[in-house]
Amino acid sequence: MIRIKNIYYMLSYAFQSLNSKAYKKIETEEFENTAELFSEILIIGVSSQIKQGLVRDYIDVTETTSSLRGKINITESINEQSFIKGQLNCTYDEFSVNCYLNQIIKSTLNLLVKSEISQVRRKKLKNLLMYFAEVDLIDLKNLNWKIRFDRNNQTYRLLIGVCYLIVNGLLFSEKSGNAKLMEFLDDQRMSRLYEKFILNYYRKEHPEIKAHSPQIPWQIDEGIDFLLPKMQTDVTLEYENRILIIDAKYYGRNLHKNYGKDIHHSSNLYQIFTYVKNKELELQANDYEISGMLLYARTTDEIQPDSDYVMSGNKISVKTLDINQDFKKIKMQLDYIAKNFQGVENG
Repeated sequence: MIRIKNIYYMLSYAFQSLNSKAYKKIETEEFENTAELFSEILIIGVSSQIKQGLVRDYIDVTETTSSLRGKINITESINEQSFIKGQLNCTYDEFSVNCYLNQIIKSTLNLLVKSEISQVRRKKLKNLLMYFAEVDLIDLKNLNWKIRFDRNNQTYRLLIGVCYLIVNGLLFSEKSGNAKLMEFLDDQRMSRLYEKFILNYYRKEHPEIKAHSPQIPWQIDEGIDFLLPKMQTDVTLEYENRILIIDAKYYGRNLHKNYGKDIHHSSNLYQIFTYVKNKELELQANDYEISGMLLYARTTDEIQPDSDYVMSGNKISVKTLDINQDFKKIKMQLDYIAKNFQGVENG
């Protein structure tokens, strides 16, 4: 179980807009569960968006009308026999607040109202829903989260991101109709947040290091590589002639049992080793020092990974980051990795 406050800090690196003054009071509050935290984030964010104005977009509207608008639907008009009344079935564009982004937010606010949150926050959410009277509810189980953001809707990026976490972190009870929040998100979504947090932490806190997540090309001698899996790094740090490839892992168990003995996950070691060796071959004409690291989120198991190896001339580390401790100590651990990578003595 991760501290609720640490989830907020991780989100604040994943979504830089959480660092604005409007959200600062969240740092001083305590939350009983993640539903309370996410509710507060949306209360602040949606309130701010309402003051700026809800985004509008062109949507298709189909109606039977006596005023000719847009495209006439001949078949529908004949089937309805609307022409008898001097009307036609038409489809036209309307610049409306009833767009997909606002539908997601309204439906998510409506979902949160049914979750385990305080009466005070539930009342605030209901008050916000009043501003979405012209917006339709949609089925949250069949959403398309691949949304393109531009200058007109950029302020919705955080709101939709939080909606995604809420929708996928709530379980529906068919008997009661209520929604209960899981301990957090499933491993897949938590893993993605963990990766994004580490990447953006180094981008923000260590600007002297280039932190990015590039793909590594396969260094093949023969054959076509289109059937080979993509080598997509989670975090790659570059500093002078050094490169550290970090594979962030969020698992229920960080070690594998083999005949009663704890050992490293072989597939993870194969993966990071492959990344490192292909990167080394890619840059073989240059004098680069390539290393790799498996960075696991700490679990409750007694034994946690903490090893350094030299494999075929490259340093491969298997480490653990405790994300359930005070956030200052989390920063210290990440800073230690950065300084050690740079070759700086740590005091």
